[in-house]
Amino acid sequence: MAEDGHIEISEDIRELSFEAALAELETIVDRLERGDVALEASIEIYQRGSQLRAYCNEKLRDAQMRIEKISDGGASAQPLDEE
Repeated sequence: MAEDGHIEISEDIRELSFEAALAELETIVDRLERGDVALEASIEIYQRGSQLRAYCNEKLRDAQMRIEKISDGGASAQPLDEE
């Protein structure tokens, strides 16, 4: 993790598509939830999972900004109806 609290994302993760990163993150979550991974391996895959989560969040934010820009820049994010 960088000094400012942001997670540094490795280059191999940055080369993944959003879908590939999400699939790998889901696999990591499954492995950790099963609890059949040794402690050191758990820490390593948890760290990779944190990077994947940060990368997926970054990709989603970028996509949202692109959509707003396509909508003439006048569109703003609004919550769905709360019924």
